[in-house]
Amino acid sequence: MASLLRRAREAADGGGVPPTSLIFDCDPGVDDAIALFQAFGAPQALDLLAITTVAGNVGASLTARNARLIRQIAGRLDVPVVPGCERPMVRPPVEAGHFHGESGLGHLPIFEPEAPAYPGHAVDFIVETLMSRPEKTVSLAVTGPMTNLAMAMVREPRIVPRIKAVSAMGGARREGGNITASAEYNIYADPHAAQIVAASGCPLVMLGLDVTHQVRATAERRARIAALPTETARAATNLLTFADEVERRLGTGDDPPQHDLCAIAYLIDPSLFLTVPCRLSVETGSELTLGHTAVEFRLAAGEAGNARWATKADAQGVFDLLTETLARGPVRPA
Repeated sequence: MASLLRRAREAADGGGVPPTSLIFDCDPGVDDAIALFQAFGAPQALDLLAITTVAGNVGASLTARNARLIRQIAGRLDVPVVPGCERPMVRPPVEAGHFHGESGLGHLPIFEPEAPAYPGHAVDFIVETLMSRPEKTVSLAVTGPMTNLAMAMVREPRIVPRIKAVSAMGGARREGGNITASAEYNIYADPHAAQIVAASGCPLVMLGLDVTHQVRATAERRARIAALPTETARAATNLLTFADEVERRLGTGDDPPQHDLCAIAYLIDPSLFLTVPCRLSVETGSELTLGHTAVEFRLAAGEAGNARWATKADAQGVFDLLTETLARGPVRPA
C-alpha cells in the first residue's frame, strides 16, 4: 500500500512518478469487476486510456455491459469501454457462467448503464493507440482470454516493440488447472491467442494460479471492505460474497482467490510480487492438455526467456491496496 499512497501524495503535490498509461482488457466476470474497481479507483497510479472487453466468462455483449456497469458505480464515465472479439481465434467459445453467475456479476443488481460503449472495436483501438503514442509508453493488463491483444498483434505486428508491458492473469504451473487438469481458464478459452502473445517478444508478466491462489478474500479481509461507506465497497462486498458462495458450493474449503486483481496490483506496485524469468509456451494441439502453460525456469546461459512468471505474492499487501482504493470511492447516500 505504501507505493499507492506515496503516488497519491505526490500526485496531489503535482510531482512524483507519472501514472502508467493503461489499456485494461477484460471479460467481466466477478473477479474482473474487483480488478476494475481497483483500476478505476487509482488514477494517481493508472491513466486508464480504455477498458476493452472480450468474450470469455460470459458472452461479448454481457462483458461490455458489465464493464460499463462497473464504470458507472465507480463514477469513471470518462474512461471509454470498447467492445472487442466475440469468440476465440480458433476454438469454439468456452464460457464460465458457473463461476460468475448468469449475468457474469454474481448477485450484483443489474441495470442498463447510462453511458454507451465506445463506437469502435477493441482490436482497432489497441492498434491505433499503440501506433499513435510514443514507444514504450502504453501498458496493457489482460484478465480474460488474450484474443483482442493477439488479434491486434496479427493485424499490426509493429505494435509489439511499442508495448511498455503486458500484465496478464493466466496460466498455471505448480497449481495445475482450474478448468481442466492442466489448463487455467483464460488460457484454455483461447490458447492460440495466448501462444501468439507469448511468442511475440512483448514484455510479458504472467500472474497465474500459482500466485493468485495465494491472494484470497478471507472473512477478515471481506469484513474490512464491508465496513467502508462507499458504493464501490458495497458492490465489491456483494461480489466477494458471491465468490465465497461459489467456493463453498464447489466444496474447496478455501476462501475465494482474487485472480484478476493481481494483474492490476502488479502494475501499481510490482514489489508485491516475486517474478522470475522463464520460457513460456502454450499447448494448442493436444485435446488432452489444450491450454496447458509450459513454464521452464531452466534457461540457458545468457537466455532471458520470453516472460516473467509470478511465484509469490504479498496477499495482505494486495488487499491493503484494494481496501485503501475502495475507501476513496463514491460515498453511499445517507
